[in-house]
Amino acid sequence: QLQFVESGGGLVQPGGSLRLSCTASGFTLEDYAVGWFRQAPGKEREGISCLSNKDGHTYYAGSVKGRFTISRDNAKNTVDLQMNSLKPEDTAVYYCAVRRTSVSSSPARYDYWGQGTQVTVSS
Repeated sequence: QLQFVESGGGLVQPGGSLRLSCTASGFTLEDYAVGWFRQAPGKEREGISCLSNKDGHTYYAGSVKGRFTISRDNAKNTVDLQMNSLKPEDTAVYYCAVRRTSVSSSPARYDYWGQGTQVTVSS
């Protein structure tokens, strides 16, 4: 059973920044493709950023490109999501997910999910 936890969520004003972390325990996160997803109330879960475990390839949804950055810290066994210039429409529960094979932005392709962390962007 893979275990990992998201952290770093919270309340931030529009234009502010947050850094989310996906921290793994009991396995090496570097061996897995990692995706960050979010789900707002009444909306489907969407893939916003993904990071390959093979070639470092990254994916960003158009809504976050240029504002969010995904990165690995192998020493800490984490994958972080730096979120800048946050907007009210970024408000959602953010999830980290992993899969052993190739990276994908589709939630349906991920096997293991964290519990999520709430991000609220509001003045």
